Amino acid sequence: MELLKYRVENRVAYITLNRPEKRNAFSYDLVTALKKAFSDAEHDRNVKVIVLESTGKVFSAGADLGYLQSLQKLYYEENLEDSLYLKDLYLQIYRHSKVVIAKIQGHAIAGGCGLATVCDFVFSVPEAKFGYTEVKIGFVPAIVMVFLLRKIGEAKAKSLLLSGDLVDAKQMFDYGIVNELVEANQLDTTVNEFAQHLCNTCSAQSLQATKQMIADIQEFSLENALNQAAAMNARARNFSDCQKGMAAFLNKESLKW
Repeated sequence: MELLKYRVENRVAYITLNRPEKRNAFSYDLVTALKKAFSDAEHDRNVKVIVLESTGKVFSAGADLGYLQSLQKLYYEENLEDSLYLKDLYLQIYRHSKVVIAKIQGHAIAGGCGLATVCDFVFSVPEAKFGYTEVKIGFVPAIVMVFLLRKIGEAKAKSLLLSGDLVDAKQMFDYGIVNELVEANQLDTTVNEFAQHLCNTCSAQSLQATKQMIADIQEFSLENALNQAAAMNARARNFSDCQKGMAAFLNKESLKW
C-alpha cells in the first residue's frame, strides 16, 4: 500500500496520509514521502492551495512503535540527524509558499498533532482528540514547541505541553489551533469550498508574500518589522497580480484569480 497519496484537482493539491492500519503513524519513509509531496506542490504552478488529510479513522497517532524502538538504538549523532529530518518537514510546511489546510477527521496525537499545528488552517470534526503527549512517555515535544509558542503563546502552550493530556477539538478551537469545527458529513465539502474560496478570491503572489511576512517579522524589533513592512509594500505594488487587481478595482470589474 502507498504510504502517501497525491493528487491535484482544481488548483488544490491533496496530500493524503495512507497508513490507516498503523493509524497513519510516522515512519522515516512516510516523512520522506511527505517532504517530496510538499516539494512537488511547491513547484507545481497549477497548485495554489494544499489540503493535508488522511485515510481511516485517525488523522495521525505520531511516531509508530517500531520507529520509536529503532531510535533507541541510535547514537546521539544519528538521533540528531533524524530529528533534524523531521524538523525540516515541519519547517517546510510552515514556510511553504502555498496555503496549507489540515483536514482532521480523527485523533491527532503527538507528531500528528504537531503536523496539524504547522499548517495555516485546521478544520476538525468535533469528536477528534488532540494532544502533545510526549511527556507521558518521557519524551519532549521539542520541535513542535517552537511553532506552538508562536501560534498561541506561552500560557496556553504550557497547559498543553506540560500536561500531555488529550483535549477535544473544541478546546483546540478556543486556543486558536483549530480554525473551524465541522461535522464529519460536511468536512470534505467545507474544506473543499474553503480551498476554492482562497483559489478564486486571493492572489497567489499576495498569499505567498503575506505568509512569508507572518513567519519572518515576529523575530524583528518593532522598527525593523515596520521597515520590512514598508519594503514589502513597495515590492507588492510592482506585483503583476497587484497591477491586475488595481486595474480591476478602478474599472469596477469583477475579478477571479
